[in-house]
Amino acid sequence: MSVTIYHNPRCSKSRETLALLESNNVQPSVVEYLKTPLNEQQISTLISQLGFTSARELMRTKEDIYKELELKNEQNEDKLIAAMAANPKLIERPIVENNGKAALGRPPENVLSVL
Repeated sequence: MSVTIYHNPRCSKSRETLALLESNNVQPSVVEYLKTPLNEQQISTLISQLGFTSARELMRTKEDIYKELELKNEQNEDKLIAAMAANPKLIERPIVENNGKAALGRPPENVLSVL
């Protein structure tokens, strides 16, 4: 099993999700995506693995940068993905990826479905 968590240690849900994985004897590869940003292809892959129909479903729409970039009315999926690649704060967290599937850890128990 090759489990990866896209993690922000400052986020309580992300910390809870990591702890949940560890309590289930899973030692994931931890990617602190704010320090190691994802590229557009990685974000696009995650959107697909999550089963989302729009990049917006992976976006933190309450972030100031979302408003500053005026993304509310942006309909171009490539531009939304590019905005997340350039501004990783826009990516919802945590995301756990395993064997071609992914789940958003909100709530943390959601990620158990991909183990």
